[in-house]
Amino acid sequence: MSGTATLFTIGFIFIAMIISLWQKLGLEKDLIIATVRATVQLSVIGFVLRYIFTADRWEYILLMIAISVVVASRNSARRGKGIPQIWIKVFLTIGLVVSFTLGMMLLLEMVKFEAKTIIPISGMLVGNAMVVSSLLLNRLKDNAESMREEILVALSLGANRVQASKRMLISAIRGGMIPIIDSTKTVGLVQLPGMMTGLIIAGTDPVAAVRYQLLVMFSFTASSALVSIFLGMLVVPTLFNQAHQFVGWRKKEVSQSE
Repeated sequence: MSGTATLFTIGFIFIAMIISLWQKLGLEKDLIIATVRATVQLSVIGFVLRYIFTADRWEYILLMIAISVVVASRNSARRGKGIPQIWIKVFLTIGLVVSFTLGMMLLLEMVKFEAKTIIPISGMLVGNAMVVSSLLLNRLKDNAESMREEILVALSLGANRVQASKRMLISAIRGGMIPIIDSTKTVGLVQLPGMMTGLIIAGTDPVAAVRYQLLVMFSFTASSALVSIFLGMLVVPTLFNQAHQFVGWRKKEVSQSE
């Protein structure tokens, strides 16, 4: 793809802006900001990756993975505002799950430990873990409010905090897993996934591209389950005090602000 062709891709943004102006949606400023940020960020990371791929040193690989985990954790933690030490909990969850998943790939020789392979795959894993974490935190906060009475009743009947919050946690985990399960069910029928499409465009045999895509999608499914379970188990106990009394997160926010 030539530089001129890349420049012409801005035309798609102009179309969106024209529609926004026509329908008075007020999205023009956001579209411009998003376009500029995406262009700058991707251009910078393109040059950085070119250098890292050429050097192919393990220190740079680990540094790139660490940076992506930190950024993803901070972004996802915003969804859990008010939850004690939420950034640390999200960081530990994403970091451990991504490390475990990549470790399994390397141990079973599914991929090679080289920059051009590890960095793209780890980036997709971290991005998927970030989305799952955000969905889980949203669901947990909603469930903590909507199921409050149910939890209080369970506690009054002698249930401990694990028993009282079990249905709330399961509901949140299922909600966070739905997108990846649905996309796995329809892959190849509704759309060709990004990695597979990229490999095919780059000239890779479609059958070989399918193998890589299956690796990524199946690892997404496993890592999504692990992220949902681990993060849920770290977050839910903060709804209760040491005496197994339900205190919630909003009350903690108020007390902290006071």
